[in-house]
Amino acid sequence: MGVLAAVAGAFAYVGTVDPNEAGHYPVCPLLRYTGIYCPGCGGLRSAHAFVHGDVLTALQDNAPAVMGYLGFAVLWTVWVVHAARGRRLRIDPPPALLWSLGALLLVFTVVRNLPFGGWLHP
Repeated sequence: MGVLAAVAGAFAYVGTVDPNEAGHYPVCPLLRYTGIYCPGCGGLRSAHAFVHGDVLTALQDNAPAVMGYLGFAVLWTVWVVHAARGRRLRIDPPPALLWSLGALLLVFTVVRNLPFGGWLHP
């Protein structure tokens, strides 16, 4: 329950304090010093839009982050159901899945920084 409270508190804060207004959150250091968008750039804007029910804007700001929000929600729900039934949940993803997710995130990062990937900028 502590994890859910922490995540809900973080989303409530980001939903209240708009990251689109300058000065509320620190700037991504990689973006500031190199001009390169990291895979997390736009994540706060994405969370803000997601909290306000604007899923299309959230996907435009950072699609992998939205997939992460949904993945966390599903995983947490499955864990709660298992815990309520008195069973332990063992999560043991195959290495191929982890490598694939990492490769997709790398491709997303590279494409969003290429001239034709401007539509992926936050």
